[in-house]
Amino acid sequence: MVRIAYARHFETAAAVNSCVAQLHGVAPLFLIVFSGGKHAGADVHRALATAFPGVSMAGGSAAGVIALAGYGYSGLEIGLIAFTDPSVVPTLYVNNDLLDGERAAGQAAGRHVAASATDGATVLMLYDSVAVGAPLRLHPASSIVEGFQDGLGGKMVQLFGGGLLTDLNLSDGWVIDADGARRHGLQVLVFPPGVRAATAVLHGCRPVSSFMTITRMHGAEVFELDGEPALTVIERMLDLPLGGTEGHELTLIATLGQKQGDPFAPYDENDYVNRLILGADRTSGSVTLFEPDFTEGALVQIMARDNALMIESVRAGVAAANRASAQGGAFLNMYIDCAGRVSARTGASHEEAEVVTGDIDRGVPFLGFFSGVEIAPFDGYSRPLDWTGLLATLRYAP
Repeated sequence: MVRIAYARHFETAAAVNSCVAQLHGVAPLFLIVFSGGKHAGADVHRALATAFPGVSMAGGSAAGVIALAGYGYSGLEIGLIAFTDPSVVPTLYVNNDLLDGERAAGQAAGRHVAASATDGATVLMLYDSVAVGAPLRLHPASSIVEGFQDGLGGKMVQLFGGGLLTDLNLSDGWVIDADGARRHGLQVLVFPPGVRAATAVLHGCRPVSSFMTITRMHGAEVFELDGEPALTVIERMLDLPLGGTEGHELTLIATLGQKQGDPFAPYDENDYVNRLILGADRTSGSVTLFEPDFTEGALVQIMARDNALMIESVRAGVAAANRASAQGGAFLNMYIDCAGRVSARTGASHEEAEVVTGDIDRGVPFLGFFSGVEIAPFDGYSRPLDWTGLLATLRYAP
């Protein structure tokens, strides 16, 4: 039903041509492409349109690509998912208005899906993560997803997806379709009836503080925890500075986590929604989170990254994906992996993506990419997650 191709080359045309050769003459009906950020979007589009004239496509930039044949985040990688069976080809909705309002763009996408999709449809959402490069501002996935859910008007779908980046430094992002590559785009791919997705979320953080209350917050910026400057509290708890001497750089030392359900239930990593700290302001004592969906009055904990727990979670998640594949009808394993989990960022001795590709069922086509944010079903409701890996097993079960 699908074919996978992966290549790495400093020349865009050479990388694309290598992918084309791996399809062995098969004419795809639809393409999803993930391209490292050292390839210009326009060049990727030109090469694909030349190789496959008239074929619809989706996808965009990726901080890296993960395949069974190899993986990397040099920016030179390109991965293709080529759909060859009409029974699993998704329909594509494109919105290029994220810069005018993320929630409104999400609502428009939700209304489109509500009008065109069947109940329970499997939906893949991809979007350009970066709104402005300097000073860095992201397109918040929480606003997009909230708008999308509102636009659905109660229709239930299986939503998963991720944010697109050009590199590990959050420098830029772009999406691609049959008309070209562009910034500030949102894509929604709706799979036909009969396609279902089983998802496993891979974590790797532990709480290192008691519960604290957000006592002052504006948007994604947390000013106070329990009445003290948030930056002071977090650095005191960790006994480490955040974000370098000026505090402006992305930090992957810790996240803020919000436990769902009973806060006093035994620890389970799957109960937490964690938010990466995008930067800190030493003048105001605040920290800025990846998403603006935490609120004043919320109970949160400081969560520390745990590389050993990350690998343990990966193995459990891959085992769950393999169990889903064993049910039959699996035609694609897709991995959406937070770019912050690569060893270049965590200092881990093993790449967790390598563990995934080593343990996953190789009888099912597989492709993944390094993302900015992961969108996954969580407690009955799809929402953005940070510092996670999302394994989605797509099955055709008419």
